Amino acid sequence: MTLPGTPERPFGAVLTAMVTPMTATGEIDLEAAARLATRLVDAGNDGLVLSGTTGEAPVTHAPEKAALVRAVVDAVGDRATILSGAGSNDTAHAVRMAEQAAEAGADGLLVVSPYYSRPTQEGLYQHFATVAGSTDLPVMLYDIPGRAGVRIAPATYERIAAHPQVVATKDATGDVGSVPALQKLTGLAWYSGDDGLLLPFLAHGAAGIVSVSAHLVGDRFAEVVRRFTDGDHVGALEVFSTTLPVLAAMNGAGAQAVMVKAALELLGVHHNRELRLPNVAATDDDVIALRASLIAGGILEPATTH
Repeated sequence: MTLPGTPERPFGAVLTAMVTPMTATGEIDLEAAARLATRLVDAGNDGLVLSGTTGEAPVTHAPEKAALVRAVVDAVGDRATILSGAGSNDTAHAVRMAEQAAEAGADGLLVVSPYYSRPTQEGLYQHFATVAGSTDLPVMLYDIPGRAGVRIAPATYERIAAHPQVVATKDATGDVGSVPALQKLTGLAWYSGDDGLLLPFLAHGAAGIVSVSAHLVGDRFAEVVRRFTDGDHVGALEVFSTTLPVLAAMNGAGAQAVMVKAALELLGVHHNRELRLPNVAATDDDVIALRASLIAGGILEPATTH
């Protein structure tokens, strides 16, 4: 396929790791997913990542994942790049997810390091190469040692970057300083996987961000990227600073899907905050604190507390 965006930003600059809306009985709400996807693209997102951790991929099943891709692609058309997660610690399972995502109309794949298994670097390479070679879709790797238990080594990055389908990585290592050398070594586009590190990653040559908080501040993140790219670094920082209360609320407890769904309910975007176990919905006390953060971040008006 022809990649969207540019070689420097093959998937665009701002992508939301989208939650998967559920009905009150725990079924995937495809109509709500389509509405949410449209809202995010209208707000300035260049792309959406479906069936990642924030999308509750570990507890959704193959037919559901495929239906979600089709619903979102139908909703946003060619206005945004749609990536679908093909992440598993079972390589054969990840291949099936990749193939189903391609058949359903996804534009690309997000392939995370196999979690819990903690494979060797050779195992990491073989996993990524096998999944990437299973379709014609461009691939964004996902390096998140905090969840996977293993980090992609520079030599492994260099090997897998030679694969024609591998074009980018989502970096959730927190190691901003390694980005310039890894980009030079691999030629891959680098995306921040941590909301709070958007500006440092941009300063070190990253293409953009795959974000949870972009559910709420995607338009501001897009403005941050625009200003930074134009050389207005002070202005970029000023805009980014307005997002800090929202970032703290979405990421502080490490349960991003929980807080995003609660925020979307507060905003009236979706009518519940249901998740599938083992995640549980935010408590009423959580929502009180969340409301205050959204007010502080300019997402909600104080008058909406009545």
